[in-house]
Amino acid sequence: MGKGYNGKILRVDLTEEKTWIEEPGEEIYRTYLGGAGLAAYYIIKELPKGVDPLSPDNMLVLACSVITGTPVPGASRFTAAAKSPLTGAYGEAEAGGWWGPELKWAGFDAIIIKGKASKPVYLWIKDGEVEIRDAGKIWGMETGDSQDAIKEELDEEKVRILQIGPGGEKMVRYACLINELKHANGRTGMGAVMGSKNLKAIAVRGTNKIEMDDKESAREVIRWLRENYTWQTGDMHDMGTARLTPSLSENGILPTRNFREGAFEKAYDISGEKMKDTILVKRGTCYACSVACKREVEVNEGPYTVNRKYGGPEYETVASLGSLCGIGDLAAVSKGNELCNRYTLDTISTGVSIAFAMECYENGLLTKEDTGGIDLRFGNADAMVKMVEMIGKREGLGNLLAEGVRIAAQKIGNGAEKYAVHVKGEEVPMHEPRGKRSLVLAYSLSPTGADHMEAPHDVVYEMFNSEGQHPLAPMGLVEPVDTMEMGPQKVRAFYYAKQLFDFYNCIGMCDFVGVPIGPLAINQVVKHIEAVTGWNTSLWELLKAGERSNVMMRIFNFREGLTKEDDKLPDRLHQELESGALEGERIEEDKFEEMKKTYYRMAGWDDDGYPTEAKLEELGLEWIEEFV
Repeated sequence: MGKGYNGKILRVDLTEEKTWIEEPGEEIYRTYLGGAGLAAYYIIKELPKGVDPLSPDNMLVLACSVITGTPVPGASRFTAAAKSPLTGAYGEAEAGGWWGPELKWAGFDAIIIKGKASKPVYLWIKDGEVEIRDAGKIWGMETGDSQDAIKEELDEEKVRILQIGPGGEKMVRYACLINELKHANGRTGMGAVMGSKNLKAIAVRGTNKIEMDDKESAREVIRWLRENYTWQTGDMHDMGTARLTPSLSENGILPTRNFREGAFEKAYDISGEKMKDTILVKRGTCYACSVACKREVEVNEGPYTVNRKYGGPEYETVASLGSLCGIGDLAAVSKGNELCNRYTLDTISTGVSIAFAMECYENGLLTKEDTGGIDLRFGNADAMVKMVEMIGKREGLGNLLAEGVRIAAQKIGNGAEKYAVHVKGEEVPMHEPRGKRSLVLAYSLSPTGADHMEAPHDVVYEMFNSEGQHPLAPMGLVEPVDTMEMGPQKVRAFYYAKQLFDFYNCIGMCDFVGVPIGPLAINQVVKHIEAVTGWNTSLWELLKAGERSNVMMRIFNFREGLTKEDDKLPDRLHQELESGALEGERIEEDKFEEMKKTYYRMAGWDDDGYPTEAKLEELGLEWIEEFV
């Protein structure tokens, strides 16, 4: 068997209160790598068709990769996957931090959880030993309090804790998982799945380091980064992911007031630079990461005090709780972020749900009676902060918004659907397809619903050059493609680059460390995998693992009743932007349909968007039809 992984998967049946260990063969690790690929493999083989996502029959898979826990920057991420209670389709979310590496050091590559405990419990895993422990005393606690209580009970200060807060316990459909109070598996409602199982937390402690085939070669990546990568003023480390907020607004692609507009008059006030100059107290990081882009913020005065232990807002949060809701108060946005981390709520879906409610309120579809007396208008920071709390507690209007905008719009009726900006039930992230056209495909074709991390964005494709110096040149992408282009060249660039990002999700590589966004070149990632595992592999083989994972998720969705008709965009994106540099731009339906059709053909899918028999055989997935 290769190196870099333990060859052990922890199985947990909460209904029967049993745990056992499975030992997959090397071919499973080499074919699926871990992370997204390994999770999809188990879910499509073992999850029965038509399962209610919030029933005991759903399964939650937490999967690391063959290089998780090795000292390569960026590979600390792990996958959480299940059938999504938000979309009814495939659900998946990744998170960094330290929990994934700690699980590997504790002796396991993944955990597969089924059933439902008869009372609240948490898992305690230490160096191969597993306990199911009573969580009655911490059920109902916010994440900060429950983390402290678990550490005290276990008398283990170095334990790493993945958990849910009240939002997950109350099964908010977009509840997330969180580790270290600030690293979130944000999207698709994995926290609700954990809550439905009466599982409060998974505490992990490991002291066994990962065995590597060629330790010296594996460490070459660290030496290269030390010699060639340094932090710069204004970069990801200095200003975080929110550093580009003002420029996005200037270019007309900062989602504002529920995606009606592309520019926000207070963009600087919620920017990474403003954060750096006012409330930033520390730049955090994940295990072994050289980029160190995480934020810790603190506010001690005014109406919104913020505790640094819950981290600080990323770009997605300053946009979703900020510009999308018309709010330019950074302290209020940071408070909203803190509440999301206390309650374990996905900040994207939370912000989109509140912006949706604000537009409904301003158009008379919701009244003060519906809101509990809150003046739920765009720009009202107090209203935004209060609604986050109400969603986390499922109180009042928050109980409706906790269902997500698709269900909320259906229940409100009277045309509310036109204000619900989602794909397949998942709220759209904070990137504007009317100004970055590859996102047309990223949002509509993602198996998990609208997802901005399906592939790099269009600015990367504009930077291709004939000299082959672009970081994606090893994939054959060397010709520049205009950001607003929607033809075959753009589809090809997206198709290739998507395989790279799908591969990253299989190995737990952060998109801010691997190229084209980060400094770590593709060939360096390949060499590191070879050095760790001892495999004689290639970029081609690894990209196929990424494509394989996407196809498995696609087939899972078709099995659960989705069709090509679900590969669509919300009406709002087919409407013209009302302000900003791209005022008047919209996604034309006929160009979108042609773009989608071209992708189907490039990907080896038939006219209905289903992978052909030949494609399944090419990917070694001919077995999958048995489980459809």
